[in-house]
Amino acid sequence: MTVLPIKIYGSPVLEERAAPVEEVDGEIRDLVRRMTESLYYHQGLGLAANQVGVPRRLFLADDGTGLKVFINPVIRGREGEVSAEEGCLSFPEVFVEIPRSKSLLVEYLDQEGEPRRLEAEGLLARIIQHEYDHLEGVLISDRAGFIASRLIRGKLKKLKKRVRESL
Repeated sequence: MTVLPIKIYGSPVLEERAAPVEEVDGEIRDLVRRMTESLYYHQGLGLAANQVGVPRRLFLADDGTGLKVFINPVIRGREGEVSAEEGCLSFPEVFVEIPRSKSLLVEYLDQEGEPRRLEAEGLLARIIQHEYDHLEGVLISDRAGFIASRLIRGKLKKLKKRVRESL
C-alpha cells in the first residue's frame, strides 16, 4: 500500500489552479491507484490530486456508492442550493458551513480516458463541488462566511505554522 501524504492548509499547491491531464496513461492510472489507497486510508469522501502535491485536474469521490474518478471535469450546470457542514483532509479538525448547489451536471474522463457525463445530487454533488474547488485553487476557508472565518482563524494559523515548520 502506498499512502500519499496529504498537503495541509498553508501548502502553496493547494492554492494553485490545477493543469489539465494531457493523456490518461499508465502514470495517471498509477496516480489514481495511489490516491485511492490514500483516500480510504485517511477515511475521506473525496481527494483532489493537488491535495497530494500533484497539480493536475483529477479527483476522486466516494459517497458510499463506490469510487468515481473524475479527470478534467467540467461542471456544465447547477440547480438549487443547500448549506451543510464540510470538513477537508487538508484542514484537519476544521468544519465549516458551506452553501453548495443541490444538484449538478458534470462532464469528465474516467480512469480509462473515456468521456462521461453524470447528473449528481445530494452528497455526491457536494463532494464533486468541493473537489472541483480544489482544482480551481479554492479552499473551504475561501467559501466560509464572515462569522465562520472568524471562528476558524486560530485553527488556520496553527495549520500554517505546521506547514512552515515542516519545510
